Amino acid sequence: MGSPDTGAAHHRPPVPTWLVTGPRAGAREAAVAAHLPKEGGSVIILEGLSDGGSALSFDPADGPFPNKIVPDVLPQILRIAPGCLHCSGNLILRVTLNRVLRRPPAQLYISLASAEHLEQLRAWLSEAPYGTLLDLQDDIAA
Repeated sequence: MGSPDTGAAHHRPPVPTWLVTGPRAGAREAAVAAHLPKEGGSVIILEGLSDGGSALSFDPADGPFPNKIVPDVLPQILRIAPGCLHCSGNLILRVTLNRVLRRPPAQLYISLASAEHLEQLRAWLSEAPYGTLLDLQDDIAA
């Protein structure tokens, strides 16, 4: 499974990280898209499948990019299987985070299919090793 390179983390500030909640995948994806900075360097972890017409589809054939996003700095989007990230023992999220944090992004968004255990997940992300690697921001509610 591997763990993030914590040696490199001491030289880098923690990654600003937002947990995104909402009743529908499309609403959560739209909330993330509206929050993305122009500079890029973002990674977005989405739990579950899109419900179609995602605001995070950045196909040049679709026309202008939303929210001033520059095509060369498109966010990296990772989808993980749906299921309570807290109840599943965090295995899927842990593996995904460890991969992402090997090359820390400028910003990280984690979109949750259910906010049922949001506080427990937030507490887990505040513990070692993620507590020093992530700078948890206020949640984004879609």
